[in-house]
Amino acid sequence: MAGFVRLIGVTKRFGDVTAVNNLNYEIGKGECFSMLGPSGCGKTTTLRMVAGFEDLTEGEVWVGDQLFSSPAKNHYTPPEKRNFGMVFQAFAVWPHLSVYENVAFPLRIRKLSESEIDQRTMDALKATNLVAAKDQSPDYLSGGGKQRVALARALAINPDVMLLDEPLSSLDPHLREEMRFEIKDLQMKYGFSIIYVTHDQSEAMALSDRILVMKLGVVQQIDTPLNIYNNPANKFVFSFIGLSNFLSVNQDGNSAQLPGGVPLPAGVTVPEHLAGESVVSWASRPSEIDFLPADDPTGLHGVVNRKAFLGEIIDYQIQVGEQTLRVQKGRRDPGPEPGENCALRFLRPFWYKESDE
Repeated sequence: MAGFVRLIGVTKRFGDVTAVNNLNYEIGKGECFSMLGPSGCGKTTTLRMVAGFEDLTEGEVWVGDQLFSSPAKNHYTPPEKRNFGMVFQAFAVWPHLSVYENVAFPLRIRKLSESEIDQRTMDALKATNLVAAKDQSPDYLSGGGKQRVALARALAINPDVMLLDEPLSSLDPHLREEMRFEIKDLQMKYGFSIIYVTHDQSEAMALSDRILVMKLGVVQQIDTPLNIYNNPANKFVFSFIGLSNFLSVNQDGNSAQLPGGVPLPAGVTVPEHLAGESVVSWASRPSEIDFLPADDPTGLHGVVNRKAFLGEIIDYQIQVGEQTLRVQKGRRDPGPEPGENCALRFLRPFWYKESDE
């Protein structure tokens, strides 16, 4: 996919702290690109640099054939000249203005004609199902309604790129799920690119064509949601995307066992590239572990500590020697009860250095 938005060597320092370190990526026209990572990893700082709200320490930001930011070239395009739609966690709607006037406001700032303001405003209100509320104050709308007003206001300027900074985090789970699909539908209808900042992996997975995973200002992996889940680049990505188990495994010469003297099950071996490590991490997804008969010699043996009903999922906590792990199975799948012995088969194990983070 040809790069429409391009970040080249983008770096941001605050004194001695490097918040974003040598960031390089491209976003295609019409692509939804999410930046995912824990709080403080540099996601919002990066978005603010793209928007023009934050100066770059080094590097360049391009959109199409336009250079927007470059300290080395002493070039800076202010935010109002970048034709970006922006939606933030705070709804940022004005209660003293009607829904219509909230959406029309950025068009009035641009001094467009009244006929064009009305056409664009009504188009944006129709796209976000707000026509019936156009004369109301946003104060009378739900959280999801207020966020639709913010989306409509961003849509009205016909943006090249939509910048979304955790726009759904203040909504309840049902509204959050509903709004994420509405955002995706709007993107497919209008064809703008999206840069979406979130720490919610389910949002990133549902919305994104590609995801960038960040840690402490450094890119860990850029890939499709499926590839990031199935082929994580390192232990951090594995731990951050989806639920994860990590079991420490001690190695001494040719033998390997879990703390407490628990042997590895038959057929499970530490990969050769980790043979020289005294302690390694055996990683697994709770949904990718099956129960075997309790006396099956090929399984990893443990005891059920806890069994929790989570709707469609039963969540088990299993004691294995000195460590615990989680197993998740469908509510209709037979499983052991608390206090019972069990044996486990790992469908897709991963291995990492214990020290990797």
